Amino acid sequence: MKTEICKKLGIEYPIFAFTHCRDVVVAVSKAGGIGVLGAVGYTPEQLKEELDWIDQHIGDHPYGVDTVIPQKYEGMDEKNPEQLLEQLQKMIPDEHRKFVNTLLSENGVPEAPETNGPKGGLLGWTEATAEPQIEEALKHTKVKLIANALGTPPASMIKKIQNKGVLIGALCGKIKQALAHKKAGLDFIIAQGGEGGGHTGKIGSIVLWPQIVDAVGDLPVLAAGGIGNGRQMAAAMSTGAQGIWCGSLWLTVEEAAAQPAEKELYLNATSEDTIRSKAWTGKPARMLKNKWTEAWENPDNPDPLPMPLQGMITFDAMRRTSMYAGTGNTQDVSFNAAGQVIGQVNQIETVKDVMYRLINEYLDSIDRLHSLLPKE
Repeated sequence: MKTEICKKLGIEYPIFAFTHCRDVVVAVSKAGGIGVLGAVGYTPEQLKEELDWIDQHIGDHPYGVDTVIPQKYEGMDEKNPEQLLEQLQKMIPDEHRKFVNTLLSENGVPEAPETNGPKGGLLGWTEATAEPQIEEALKHTKVKLIANALGTPPASMIKKIQNKGVLIGALCGKIKQALAHKKAGLDFIIAQGGEGGGHTGKIGSIVLWPQIVDAVGDLPVLAAGGIGNGRQMAAAMSTGAQGIWCGSLWLTVEEAAAQPAEKELYLNATSEDTIRSKAWTGKPARMLKNKWTEAWENPDNPDPLPMPLQGMITFDAMRRTSMYAGTGNTQDVSFNAAGQVIGQVNQIETVKDVMYRLINEYLDSIDRLHSLLPKE
């Protein structure tokens, strides 16, 4: 199962696991795949703490870091984080702040204690805030890939990463985006279908994957969106992908840091329970629908602000609903990013069990296809 990108990274299986949990990163990499830590919610200092911990527990196995630098966002010409924060805070209407606070209080979500989180709720949704994260990631020699979740990374950043011998890739949901990634000199592309969790486009995976594989030629493509078992992995690999990129699959594993109430919500969800919404970040992302997403869809209420402004007003809500997942009606207004494949996630497994299940189901699918060939 070793594709070219597997050989470059020194991994046994072409399974790339996006997760916000450091324990899952370590477990996936130790099981033969590669864990990729989502860094968007961390300050550089917090990210250092997470990566130091991973370095201490992952042995000689490689891992990756995922950042978010959108192609377009408010304040994108400002490169100084402090000045950007000041500029953006002035752009947020009071009615939006009040609307968020009302949603939280009406559903009994407790206030959270003060922390040393990102100032003003400005997560790594910008070049100015993501670059310090990447600088920190490049200090860790076991980090072998960096992925950008939105858009083609800036040329200077691509060069800096590649000069360190680290692979750089980016997600996309359209052919033109994939071609832009290739033109920029990225090392790999993640083709994510609309059924995937988090930020996605509208085109379905089984349509998108082969189109992007054909469009970018020899450049390695990882398939994302709708992969939760070995049969779906076989389908993805059959289109020419060199690996699979999955996130929803790891939300309920034993190693995941999510609280029991949050895991229970994922386990009970069906594939019909997700929606693409701008309600949390300002750009379309797939998540479980609830009172929060319904409130932002209501034309009588404020419209979501563009990125990164929406994320600035929802940062505290993300933190509080995660911290108090089992309190009051918190789950009615929580942020639960998940793809449609969440309907297949109905039991708690260890990471190792998920990895072995994927591989065995993949091999069974290949054997089944071979059995359909005419016998001589």
